[in-house]
Amino acid sequence: MSNDIKIRKGLDIKLKGEAEKLVSDAPRSKNFAIKPTDFHGVTPKMVIKEGESVKAGDTIFYSKYSDRVKFVSPVSGTLKEIRRGAKRRILEVVIEADSADTYKEFGQKDVEKMSGDEVKEHLLEGGCWPFIKQRPYDIVANPEDTPKAIFISGLSTAPLAADVEFVLEKRKEEFQFGLQAISKLTTGKTHLCVDKKSASFLNEVKGVQLHTVSGPHPAGNVGVQIHHIDPINSGERVWVVSPEDVAIIGSFFKTGKFDATRVVAVAGTEAPKAQYFRFKIGTNVKEIIGQVPANVRIISGDVLTGDRISNDGFVGYYSSIISLIPEGNTYRMFGWLPFKDNNIPSMSKTSLSWLFPNKKYKVDTNLNGEERALVVTGEMEKVMPMDIYPMQLLKECMVLNIEKMENLGIHEVAPEDFALVDYVNTSKLEAQAIIREALDVMIKEVG
Repeated sequence: MSNDIKIRKGLDIKLKGEAEKLVSDAPRSKNFAIKPTDFHGVTPKMVIKEGESVKAGDTIFYSKYSDRVKFVSPVSGTLKEIRRGAKRRILEVVIEADSADTYKEFGQKDVEKMSGDEVKEHLLEGGCWPFIKQRPYDIVANPEDTPKAIFISGLSTAPLAADVEFVLEKRKEEFQFGLQAISKLTTGKTHLCVDKKSASFLNEVKGVQLHTVSGPHPAGNVGVQIHHIDPINSGERVWVVSPEDVAIIGSFFKTGKFDATRVVAVAGTEAPKAQYFRFKIGTNVKEIIGQVPANVRIISGDVLTGDRISNDGFVGYYSSIISLIPEGNTYRMFGWLPFKDNNIPSMSKTSLSWLFPNKKYKVDTNLNGEERALVVTGEMEKVMPMDIYPMQLLKECMVLNIEKMENLGIHEVAPEDFALVDYVNTSKLEAQAIIREALDVMIKEVG
């Protein structure tokens, strides 16, 4: 199979407010939080209690279904509060941070001399395992499984997404070290996909199968890359790691410390400073962006797949971008009229945006209509660069017909692969939520 992947179907949504390529250290947050809701399917079992002290790297909780999968503190301090929701579900574990971090020592390791099982046990013990996710189902990988391959997407095509090459500019050595470690977790290949248009250091890394990718969003989605390189069949497992998490893993082996530092883009037209910031996982978002007006939506993640958080909330565990856009709480006069304006990027010819392919837009959260009947329009197929029928799969997912879901490709998709379907389809259905619910049923019924 060719190592050159060209995606033809999809849609690039060009928005104003791109982050300037400037990195600043964010002020140290007084409080940090690990949110079990970031780890889909994980039921946390607490190890420490409120008021107890922790070091950076100490275990806070583990997974109820696999006590080997541990979740550790990103900073040293005191466990301030365990925030719960309905049925006492743990929503956030808040840590009041010390002025400077004290780290738990796990010991430096020479990856070249370690076996795959030794690498796995070290990752599990040090709390780095949650960085490894599994397809199908888009959940934290099961350490009892052996994947047929590991995939890393070295490009992101989502709106306003962080530049992977820029984020890793100061972490090249750690990234290479991390690749050496995770490559030992599979007997198959470790695949790294990079932007065909970019001549970055990612093209020079060793120990991986390199692929160049071009085309519109969702070309950067790892699920799309898996589909075109090594599709998942029933019963198979593929593991996925994001590029910066590879660097964190590399740092862990190299230093023996769990250093949860990320470089995250703050972007969007409402961002006080659209640039990159360096901070620890779980930082309080107000420490980064300050107080923002009530009519601004803060999204931990990109505008298509991210989670809405409050101004006092905490950055998500896997987030590489914080997006700030206006709330869509204004009425658009005669918005139903064709050709009314060209202020909304759209794939529909009834909008003038197709005449201005390079124009960047200021968007809000307005749905521009209510939920409607699901009819055959061909919109979904135009943005789905995978050999599946998105509308038919969604319909079977809505009625939870497991046999037909499997036949239509549920094993190959994750909610993010349906983000553009959410955006372009005129029915206004929450496609990502439908896929997530269907995947949860698959986990329970099929495993």
